Amino acid sequence: MAVDLYQTPARKLDKFIFDNLQPDCTFLRQAGQAIDTICEFLKTNCFVDQPTPRTKVLKIIKGGSLGKGTSLKGTSDADLVVFLSCFKGYDDQERNRAEIIREIQRMLKKCQQQKQFDVIFETSQWSNPRVLSFQLHSKMLNESIDFDVLPAYNALSSSAKPDPQVYEDLIVSYSRGGEFSTCFTELQRDFVVDRYTKVKSLIRLVKHWYKQYVCPHKKYLSKGKEFLPPQYALELLSIYAWERGSKNRGFDMAKGFRTVLELIQQYKQLCVYWTVNYNFADEELAQFLHRQLQKTRPVILDPADPTGIVGEGCRWDLMAKEAEKCCAQQCCVDFYGVPVEPWDVPPVQTHEGSRGFEIHTGAQEPQVSVPQLEPAYISYQARAFQQPREPAYTSGYTGYQDRAFQQPEEQPSFCTVL
Repeated sequence: MAVDLYQTPARKLDKFIFDNLQPDCTFLRQAGQAIDTICEFLKTNCFVDQPTPRTKVLKIIKGGSLGKGTSLKGTSDADLVVFLSCFKGYDDQERNRAEIIREIQRMLKKCQQQKQFDVIFETSQWSNPRVLSFQLHSKMLNESIDFDVLPAYNALSSSAKPDPQVYEDLIVSYSRGGEFSTCFTELQRDFVVDRYTKVKSLIRLVKHWYKQYVCPHKKYLSKGKEFLPPQYALELLSIYAWERGSKNRGFDMAKGFRTVLELIQQYKQLCVYWTVNYNFADEELAQFLHRQLQKTRPVILDPADPTGIVGEGCRWDLMAKEAEKCCAQQCCVDFYGVPVEPWDVPPVQTHEGSRGFEIHTGAQEPQVSVPQLEPAYISYQARAFQQPREPAYTSGYTGYQDRAFQQPEEQPSFCTVL
């Protein structure tokens, strides 16, 4: 029988995560083998029928929760971003991705027998799809794995901090926030993957809470027009809560969880960002960041892609309502029945805090002018969905929107994090 988080004492949250949320090692090994199989196929079999010069696979990045080490027990999805030589810019990716996806699908159908796996494709409703989704069945797996393969432009020349020109080009090219965030999957993954194990356990706990208690609120949404905030927003809030509230390797899990819930309830004041990959030193980029950070709250900037405001236009009010309810459950109450105190974490990031912690300790950012951020007390209801526009979404799905819960009128962009 599944253990109910709301009936789990706060002092036993670490055990709850270990027993119920931590992925099985056997499954992780099998999933890794399946991912290696698909990656090898993409590198060696795709585009072999093309005339020269053939499209080359420059690199493949494993994104999503499996790539970042935050997957939950029982989940079986993998996101692979394939960077290709045929894309010379963001516009190329937009124009030619559908043709690339068709070619990958054609070769998968051709090769599945000799590779001893079966593939079931998900039919896309879009004429210019951003992702090829399929389910892989194999003799090596105890269960099937859902794959999302996304072709992308290789905007990053190295794994080092991107040159500001990369983001200047992005700002000129994009039309919707997070539209090309697949190009920055590597940065999104690296932002999470090297965190302390317990920080990733906090992320798992928050994601479990989201799946079990927040997702049922989708029944209150206007189908195709309204969306719950994505898991990626909660991943970033979990990291922000720990960076500003603890920074300790062995922190109190109940306090960390309670802090994330508190931040969710303060969504109308949230303004969270990091300057680990981009900052205010470049004049053009600084002007763009100033405009982004002054938008209606909540504002959570994707640390890899400044065009992406994670969870923009979503129904934060529904998630905040469930967060308030959660705070009264046993998982947020100590042994004596006293509510667990959250860390003292402000809903608005400081410039000093935006530098990040632990894995991002590179060159010091020059002293530059940054915006003075004040809480935005604009009514959520007054602005909600005046012009229906679904947010971009990232994987996991840790991304901006889980595909299982949306029927969009317009194809969403796919920002990977996951």
